[in-house]
Amino acid sequence: MLELRRADERGNASFGWLTSRHTFSFGSYFDPRQMGFSDLRVINDDWVQPGKGFDTHPHQDMEIFTYVLAGALEHRDSMGNGSIIRPGDVQMMSAGTGIRHSEFNPSPQDPVHLLQIWIVPDRLRVAPRYQQVHFPDSEKRGRLRLIISPDGSDGSLSVYQDARVYAGLFDGDEGATLDLGNSRHAYVHLARGSLQINGQRLAAGDGARLRDETAIEITAGDAAEVLIFDLRADSAAHS
Repeated sequence: MLELRRADERGNASFGWLTSRHTFSFGSYFDPRQMGFSDLRVINDDWVQPGKGFDTHPHQDMEIFTYVLAGALEHRDSMGNGSIIRPGDVQMMSAGTGIRHSEFNPSPQDPVHLLQIWIVPDRLRVAPRYQQVHFPDSEKRGRLRLIISPDGSDGSLSVYQDARVYAGLFDGDEGATLDLGNSRHAYVHLARGSLQINGQRLAAGDGARLRDETAIEITAGDAAEVLIFDLRADSAAHS
């Protein structure tokens, strides 16, 4: 079963320096029907204005990753990490026992467009961990590139959860199929462009929950950039 969630159905927050669309309940946006999906808890589609950003703030016991679509984001944290995250980079923080960090747009003129995504971990109170890997477009063009996995396989970032995340770029005749098996859920987030997922058309910002599907087939892309989350179908997880 495929359940669509259109971009304009998401929560909306605007603070002048930040515009954000929330796939799931977050901050002042609350919808009891949108509390996450399986272990996927947050997808925030953020635009941060030049010279602005998120002041230092804490996290604990959450897997948090950042995926930059345009511009650049400067990261600093209490573990001493400092980096610039650009398109193609994936940054992952395992907050564990606690971490404080800030995210800032260093450009004096260009906004930054990014996705901030939270996955509920399968263990608590671990030592905080930081990872960042660059995945060039050539590794995502016309295919689904594994970017996050439990064991860091194929050069992906490691996550404390039975979850895998794939990123792909699709245009024209390019397509791909992801086999899920018989007891998995999946979530699709289309970051930009348009494409078809199992025959259903998605536009930028749209999402789709998939239950009881054994495969995801991507076709008819038009400048599309997509993230696919392969998730547990555990009844104890959000549905």
